[in-house]
Amino acid sequence: MGLPDIVMEHLDVLFVGYNPGMRSEETGHHFAGPGNLFWALLADSGLTGQRLTFEQDRELLFWRIGIVNLVDRPTPGTADLDPIELLQGGLRCRARVDQLRPKVVAFLGKEIFRYYRQMSKSAPITWGIQPDGLVAGVWEAVLPNPSRRSTMAYELRLRYFREVKQLSEWGPHPRP
Repeated sequence: MGLPDIVMEHLDVLFVGYNPGMRSEETGHHFAGPGNLFWALLADSGLTGQRLTFEQDRELLFWRIGIVNLVDRPTPGTADLDPIELLQGGLRCRARVDQLRPKVVAFLGKEIFRYYRQMSKSAPITWGIQPDGLVAGVWEAVLPNPSRRSTMAYELRLRYFREVKQLSEWGPHPRP
């Protein structure tokens, strides 16, 4: 049950999602939902050199990109997840980030970041690069969820994915 993490040590970017959807569970691949924009955002931001399909998810390691989920259990939607399993998933994710030491850990939603940081549901979170990370030497960024169910415009989502690319290449300040 669930999907295997796509990871190795010292990735440029480690993406953190909620959990596998039912389509991902059926196919055995991450972000397999028909309306998911994850693969388009990766390509359009320049994080990958070409547009991949969900069937090519394990090829992300070629671009030094990985994927983990807070919760391994597949569900039709995030509303089906229990707050306790999300809190436990946040702790597991923190340990995973500490072990893998990516340059950037990118959370695909504010709630995912809150569970990772063990913050209250009302704690304010801003999109983009966060000022301080939990793991020394690892930058954190909060990105909009790539699901088409999100109401955020594609161009705004793309802006945050581009920020992650820049952060992974140059650090917090662009090279002159």
